[in-house]
Amino acid sequence: MPQPIPYQGSKRSIAAQILTMLPTDIDTLVEPFAGSAALSIRAAYSGLARSFFLNDLNAPLMDLLSLIINEPDRIASDYGRLWHQQRGREREFYDEVRARFNATRRPDLFLYLLARCVKASVRYNAAGEFNQSPDNRRKGRRPESMKEDIQAVSRLLKGRTRITSCNFTATVQHLNPVTDLVYMDPPYQGTSGGRDSRYCSGVERSMLVTFLKDLNELDVMYMLSYDGRKGSKTYGGKLPEELKLVHAMIQAGRSTQSTLLGRQDVTHESLYLSPALIERVDSVAEKLNRIATWSSPSTQLEMALV
Repeated sequence: MPQPIPYQGSKRSIAAQILTMLPTDIDTLVEPFAGSAALSIRAAYSGLARSFFLNDLNAPLMDLLSLIINEPDRIASDYGRLWHQQRGREREFYDEVRARFNATRRPDLFLYLLARCVKASVRYNAAGEFNQSPDNRRKGRRPESMKEDIQAVSRLLKGRTRITSCNFTATVQHLNPVTDLVYMDPPYQGTSGGRDSRYCSGVERSMLVTFLKDLNELDVMYMLSYDGRKGSKTYGGKLPEELKLVHAMIQAGRSTQSTLLGRQDVTHESLYLSPALIERVDSVAEKLNRIATWSSPSTQLEMALV
């Protein structure tokens, strides 16, 4: 799959399993917490939606996605220029670009930082400034390869994608409950209860639950990735029973964060399905079992009404 934006926590590796649950007649796939838009890119590649609505509170990230989709040659050229300028002084140049990005929020500078930072692991300080260090063993993705993926994503999404940067609750104003589906991948409960350096802003659990209730009242189809397990450690508690969600666990492979720490923990991601979605999807149990099969032959699917 083309993906010019390296982003730790992206659902790129399990997007196919998640999209198994989509009905066949979706008009717009809405991502209130779009991140690198990995799910929408996969859905567009597979022809699973006619249009896309990408939103994230991280404005530089949305500016970058907008350039990738609508002005691919420009952002590819800007990235290539930065990549070549670094040669021979990679560490000093990275620090200079990071300082310039924190002052200007320019998307081309952001793409360079994402391509060079340690394990694509975004980090912010208390002032909201990007402060992750570079991977000094690598120079970042080569411009030719980056350009290919940028152009590929543009071909998939240009002319049928709306991009905004606002609070996730505002996206409900643009929803058509009959034809649209919402996929949410907010900062996980248990990992971002307070300020978390991985996100420019956290999400209060109570606010998210209220939003889900609103979506239920509107009979909106939605899926939610919100918690899970890493090794023996569980993140987050169950969502309220009154939401009437179906809950599945997807094996997502070895934890990137654990790899950074020299451990071998395997991550299982939760996927919650809304009542309106369950009503529209044929043979829910069969599709959930397919998710388990794709995850790993040894994976035990966990499904329950929560």
